Amino acid sequence: MLKAIQNLGCSSPGWLLWKTRTSTSTSGGFSFISVSTRPFSYSSSSSSSSTRAPRTNNCSFSACKTPSFRRFRARSESSPDAASASSSSPVALQSSSSGNVRKISFCQWCGGPTKHEIPSGEEKMRAICTVCGKIAYQNPKMVVGCLIEHDNKVLLCKRKIQPSYGLWTLPAGYMEIGESAAEGAIRETWEEANAEVEVLSPFAQLDIPLIGQTYIIFLAKLKKPQFSPGPESSECQLFALNDIPFNSLAFSSMFVTLNLYIEDVKAGKPKFHYGTIKKRPGTSPSDIHAFTLDYHLQS
Repeated sequence: MLKAIQNLGCSSPGWLLWKTRTSTSTSGGFSFISVSTRPFSYSSSSSSSSTRAPRTNNCSFSACKTPSFRRFRARSESSPDAASASSSSPVALQSSSSGNVRKISFCQWCGGPTKHEIPSGEEKMRAICTVCGKIAYQNPKMVVGCLIEHDNKVLLCKRKIQPSYGLWTLPAGYMEIGESAAEGAIRETWEEANAEVEVLSPFAQLDIPLIGQTYIIFLAKLKKPQFSPGPESSECQLFALNDIPFNSLAFSSMFVTLNLYIEDVKAGKPKFHYGTIKKRPGTSPSDIHAFTLDYHLQS
């Protein structure tokens, strides 16, 4: 399950958007325009604004026009690991421009003390065991989940665990060794919503470099119209698009995914979306209001 989730920030070079197209929509507060080699970012102001359907976190989304992209302003979240790790613990969290890096004090294989230096032929600082010489590499986590469509509604689960206790999310969690991304998404949906689903297609990949996570969300449908809360959920409910609780979502990844889905529904055509969520350190995981979405590609 999502035991640790997100946080948003900014910076990096642009990405080529392959298709030239212009479409705008007030639903969900997202607008897309033209093509660009610059970052495509979203932001949201915290003030409430004009009426739109469906609502999105009671924020107004104002567009800053440029010749090649629109920008939306927002705020962000952060990794719960940052709050719990300390410099006195064997594994502490250090922040860098490219993400949070753990300072590993002891070898996971033999328990020996480590030294931190750049190995020969590499570019990044690593924890190297002073006893057995093994290098501890830190790799991103894969989070997989399902956006379940049923009777023009989507299935959400209310979290019964931290972080973001009591807030709504799509059924999703960490992928396990030995399973594919789709298998992991199906498993997580069963564990969190007791729902049997059939995966229809990939919908979105959202990278969150600062906390070392990548989300892969699949469109899915219920095999049977039954569902109920699993051990990590207090409630499961189907929401019409106009009723999605954008002001009570658990994570920015869910906020972005659902907004993109609404845009696709209004356009009458599902697309695959790729984007990078940029996080700003220091906010709680449940603060979903500070983020930029860069490199937004859709096909």
